[in-house]
Amino acid sequence: MEADAIERQTIDAGWSSMAWRRGLATIDYAVGLLTEGPAAALAVIEIIILLGGVIARYVLRTPLIWSDELAGILFMWLAMLGAVIALRRGAHMRLTVVLNAAGPDLRSWLEVLSQAVIALFLLAIVHPAYRYALDESFIVTPALGLSNAWRSASISLGVVLMAVVAVIRLIERANARQLLVAVLTIAGIAGLLWLGEAALLRMGNYNLLFFFLGLVAISIVIGAPIGFAFGSATLAYLALMTDLPLTIVVSRTQEGMSHLILLSVPLFIFLGMLIEMTGMARAMVEFLVALIGHVRGGLSYVLLGAMYLVSGISGAKAADMAAVAPVLFPEMKRRGTKPGELVALLSVSAAMSETIPPSLVLITIGSVTDVSISALFTGGLLPALVLAVALAILARYRSRGEDVSAVRRATPSDIFKLMVVALPAIALPFIIRAAVVEGVATATEVSTIGIVYAIVCGLVVYRRFEWRKIYTMLVDTAALTGAILFIIGAATAMAWALTQAGFSRDLTTFMASTGGGAAGFMAMSIVAFIVLGAILEGIPALVLFGPLVFPIARTLGIHEVHYAMVVILAMGVGLFAPPIGVGYYMACAIGGVNPDDGMRPILPYLAALIFGLLLVAAVPWLSIGFL
Repeated sequence: MEADAIERQTIDAGWSSMAWRRGLATIDYAVGLLTEGPAAALAVIEIIILLGGVIARYVLRTPLIWSDELAGILFMWLAMLGAVIALRRGAHMRLTVVLNAAGPDLRSWLEVLSQAVIALFLLAIVHPAYRYALDESFIVTPALGLSNAWRSASISLGVVLMAVVAVIRLIERANARQLLVAVLTIAGIAGLLWLGEAALLRMGNYNLLFFFLGLVAISIVIGAPIGFAFGSATLAYLALMTDLPLTIVVSRTQEGMSHLILLSVPLFIFLGMLIEMTGMARAMVEFLVALIGHVRGGLSYVLLGAMYLVSGISGAKAADMAAVAPVLFPEMKRRGTKPGELVALLSVSAAMSETIPPSLVLITIGSVTDVSISALFTGGLLPALVLAVALAILARYRSRGEDVSAVRRATPSDIFKLMVVALPAIALPFIIRAAVVEGVATATEVSTIGIVYAIVCGLVVYRRFEWRKIYTMLVDTAALTGAILFIIGAATAMAWALTQAGFSRDLTTFMASTGGGAAGFMAMSIVAFIVLGAILEGIPALVLFGPLVFPIARTLGIHEVHYAMVVILAMGVGLFAPPIGVGYYMACAIGGVNPDDGMRPILPYLAALIFGLLLVAAVPWLSIGFL
């Protein structure tokens, strides 16, 4: 009888555990329903609104003054819902080198610890996000007259939903002992920081190294996603070292995610998927393979050339990569190129092309330093070409072992036939660039033109359009957009905190005080902007430090266009250099490659980039020869 009672208790406990897990799964499923369908719908609505703006302005001659404003509001909802989807899927970019090297028990505990970091950061930011939305409710948008809470509420809801998902994942992965140890570890670190607050304050700006190098590095090493590592460090710094409200973390994150040019990111991601699905990518790749497929490293040349051609069209590196990678990666993988090599080449090609007009970086640096944008556009092509040649030479060397003996060299007749078939696909980058340069559409709107063009080509030219895949493509677009934009937003918040701490002022003073004249200052600038590009996500670094360092360069006799090319390229190297560079993780997200796979292959490519950068720095004519 007693044994029966014990057995019943055991069975009841098992059912209780099963019911608990079933309840968590139900909540997780509900979060999926609340995010995936609306995110897919928002992506479609974004395309319609932006395309409608183009049609209204150039066909009907009646511009829609509210279209960009509404698109911006809906974009924040798309990005935040996408961030939730990415968290549910485990798609936020993170570094797993240490996890992969650890034993099973240590790896399991580190996974729980990293999940606890995510959960505690999100739970800590829930109230500031709510307060921020409440504060924003008193602000009215200029065109639609809507409360700004419609935009900021996306952050609040997104944070709450991500917190729910993070807690569910934490409970699913951790046993009671692991959970207790993880929470006590984080609480212990927080307690030490709190007890050492006075000592950290006495350190002055040296405490920035502790927060923005130490805490970020620790979070990344244990496997926490990059965006959450940035956000946690920024939150900890503001909470302990300042009296500022934590709503600033939310406001600066939204600011980083809200830049109008970033509207093109999900649209170019979706465009890339359309190009693959409709057969345009296949037609283009078959032509390129026929043209140079018999050459070792031929498709690597194609990737570099494609990034050179399309760079700047969208104004955002993430969008540029999203427009190119889906077209070329499948065939390059089929030809035996390893994923790490692919993402390494994609990353450095994006860094190489930072100075190619109409680059948003060129426009930004011209606006904050009063350098002629026309001169920057003229001077930007050759420096990028120098780096492209350096990368192409290295790509040729690295592909020396590629076996192309089985590749048949296409006849001129075959090449011509494939060119005719591929012409609509090949024309797409030129149509997009022409639309931007001629002012037919903005860099954001032009992506919608590309989407319509791809749909027409798929339906009419290539007769291939799989309607059943559209919903999945839209949800995947939202998830990837959320993963990318969350990193950018968190990096923007961290950049703001560094600026407010006086880091920019101290760095400028240090650079001006070093000896070596113009050459020494140029060398110092290269090192500084490589570091800043990695930490501050590119454009924020230029906005913060450009107005400070350009007057010093002019005083030393360095041509402002030449100096602009050098610092932009240096910033690009840092932006795409792992393990901190945000751009590298964007490339991994877009390419669907684990960041660990590209760590080793990217090193020689970074060396080639730096060689080309030093050549541009040493030979001013490369930047100013055609002015």
